[in-house]
Amino acid sequence: MRTDALPHVDEHVTVITAEPDEAWPHLVHVVETTFDGPGMRAYARLVGTADPVASGPRPLAEGSTIPGFRVATAIPGRELTLRGSHRFSTYALVFRLERAGPGRSRLRAETRAVFPGLTGGLYRQLLLRSGGHMLGVRRMLAAVRRSAERRP
Repeated sequence: MRTDALPHVDEHVTVITAEPDEAWPHLVHVVETTFDGPGMRAYARLVGTADPVASGPRPLAEGSTIPGFRVATAIPGRELTLRGSHRFSTYALVFRLERAGPGRSRLRAETRAVFPGLTGGLYRQLLLRSGGHMLGVRRMLAAVRRSAERRP
């Protein structure tokens, strides 16, 4: 299933005091370190993700994997699309960087997913109603912003 064919779940946005090309390496670093920790590796195995371990080129590029995701698109300074699937869902997390004025970028994180069957529906409720997904995405965006704004 194509990323744009997956139903829209949510979108979160932050503004960064850095140009998109300056923010890009911080985005890639934060995404990789967020998803490649021991907790995420264990979670990826628990839910049966298609890509449970990190592999491929670094920094992240098309075809790289991190626990739970495969990089579908990596256009420096513009877009990083992560795709994944497991027993309960097929999903994508799309990060888009765009210029928001001189020396500023807007970073959007859009989640798209389908949750098939009864177990998928229960997983969706757990994921979205708990607030865990929203909190995790917002933390990632804030981490990218802090990192990019601390640059030398």
